[in-house]
Formats: sequence, C-alpha cells, structure tokens
Amino acid sequence: MGFKWFKSFMVAALSLFLVSSAQSVFAQHEEHAEGAATEEKFNPGEAILHHIADAHEWHFFSFKKEDGTEFHGTIPLPVLLYSPQRGFSAFMSSVFHHGTEVYNGYKLEHDKVVAVDANGNADESVKVYDFSITKNILQMIIALIVLVWLMITMAGKYKTGQGVTSAPKGLQNAIEPIITFIRDDVAKPNLGPKYQKYLPYLLTIFFFILINALFSMLPGAANVTGNIAFTAILGIIAFLVIMFNTNGHYWQHIFWFPGVPLPVKLLMIPVEIMGIFTKPFALIIRLFANMTAGHIVILSFISLIFIFTEMSKTAGVAFTPVSIAFAVFIYLIEILVAFIQAYIFANLTAVFIGEAIGDHHFEEDVVSHH
Repeated sequence: MGFKWFKSFMVAALSLFLVSSAQSVFAQHEEHAEGAATEEKFNPGEAILHHIADAHEWHFFSFKKEDGTEFHGTIPLPVLLYSPQRGFSAFMSSVFHHGTEVYNGYKLEHDKVVAVDANGNADESVKVYDFSITKNILQMIIALIVLVWLMITMAGKYKTGQGVTSAPKGLQNAIEPIITFIRDDVAKPNLGPKYQKYLPYLLTIFFFILINALFSMLPGAANVTGNIAFTAILGIIAFLVIMFNTNGHYWQHIFWFPGVPLPVKLLMIPVEIMGIFTKPFALIIRLFANMTAGHIVILSFISLIFIFTEMSKTAGVAFTPVSIAFAVFIYLIEILVAFIQAYIFANLTAVFIGEAIGDHHFEEDVVSHH
C-alpha cells in the first residue's frame, strides 16, 4: 500500500515538475517573442539559468489575462538590505513588481537588488549588502524543519519502544535502514571506534542534502543543492570539522612524511598542504556540479520543443513526445543521483575525518620495514 502511494506521489510530482518547467521556459519564450523586431529569438541558455537561479520571490507560473496583462503566480519574500550610505531597509519583494518598479532607492535587476539614483539608473557609489530571505534560503528553512520533525518523531517512537521491543512501522521502517547504512558502511569503516562521536554530524549532512535535493525535484521548488553558496558552506563546515579533529600524526604526515627520502619530502610538503584545501573544495564542486547538471539537462530537453517550434510548428509537435520522454528519464535518474550525492558527500567527509584522527603508527611500521 505504501509503495503504491509512493509511486502515485512520484508520478504526480513528475507531471507537475514537467508542466512547471515547460511553463517557465514557455514564459521566457513569450517574452522574447513579444519584443521589438530587433529582439533576439528564444534563448534557451538564458531561460534555463533563470529557472535554476535564486530569486527574491517564489515564482510558480504566469499567464495572460483577457485584457492582455500578465498574471504571475508568486509568493513575495522579505527583502533585507543594509547600505553604509542609506542604512537598513526591510520590505517585501512585491514592491518591485517583478523588477519593473523602483522602491526606496532600490531596483531588482536580474534577480539582484541594486541601488539606483533619482533617475532610476544604477548608482554604483552606493554599496548594498543583501541579507534577504530568498527562495533558496526559505527552502533550506523548510528542509531544516522537515529534518528536525523527522528525527524528533523517530526518537519519540523509539522512546515508546517501537523499533526496540517491536518492529519499526511506517516512516520509521523506511528511515531506519538508511541510518543503519550510514553507521555500518560509512562511519564505522572510516572512523573506527570513534564513529559514535561523528555519526550525528554525518547523518545530519546526509539527510539535509538528501531532503533539499528531493525538494528541488518538486514543481516550482528552488535548486538549493545546485547553489554554489550552499555547497560551499557545507564544504567549509566539513573543513572545520576535519581541522579541529587533527592530531600530531596527521600534521607529521603533512610536513614530514615518515620513511620517505629527504628530496621527496621537500617535494611532497607543498602538495600535502594543497591537499588540505583541495579535499573540501572537491566536496563543494562535486555536489554543485552534479545537482545543477541534472536540472540543466531536463530543462534543455524541454527547451528543444520551443527551438524546434521556431523552426517549424510541425517539427515542434513531432519532437514533443521525444523531448518529454527524455526529460522523464533524466528526472528519474535525478532521484537516484540525489541519494548518491548525499552518500558520497557523507562518505568522503568520513574518509577525510578518519585521515585526520587516524593512528598512523601502523603505516610507519610498514614503511620502515620496506
């Protein structure tokens, strides 16, 4: 019964995602088509980047009314700005009217708030620090609430004895194998007897990445895991956790690798120092690139419909089933990628922490014997 419900949910989510994506791309297409004669044709790259970028409002759909005006289905979000020249400002993004209006000396240009002068032109002499609650931030807050609710609910069930004296049920039955997998296949092999100290952190980053990645597959959702700022913060946190748990053996292997000839040691020092920073950097780029690529591929297939339509309406109609079929396939792959990327980030983090806290006496003995 639960599996049938899950399948129905995924079919509905997939359908809404494709409709929402197509609507977004189509809206971009219409904006270009209604421009002046010198206006460029539909630009799929611009439409795709606009769809996956962060924004100061949560846009779901757009359509034209009978009087020719456009209706935008959006949720306005709080705009919080600080300028050394103008002070602090707080208002809702709806006052910008989707970038067409100036408010309080600020204007929204390409989803970025800029200061303007009395004539409405950008004033570069005014520095603006944007602390707004954007679409990505709001979705992260929602994901955090879901994560906390999920874990507190499961903890409450264990306290009552469900899953301890009796078999787990419902959502607990689905989450428990994942927790056990992270414990037995990620934490224990890489961290040894100290795994319990770092298991809460590994579980947190795994589920936080997974929930945000799955949310991004829903129609109109933000592409949080495909935002470089999001992955950068996760990478920086991992870097700090690694650095604060290093020991003397770790730094000895960085600056004076045992059992290696002196000339090689001198060559290895800069390489090892660079490796300290490239490890978290690899975590950042891997998650960002993989999650962004999936959305771009899906939207690219949908964009092909409009590209072929500009060439010939018959070609556009004929290619539509092919485009949708490929988009559905990539969508299903993206669900798998969400789990894989969450696992890889948690596993590599455990590997790097294990290197920092590990006892290298055994390695030194092996090297000395050789």
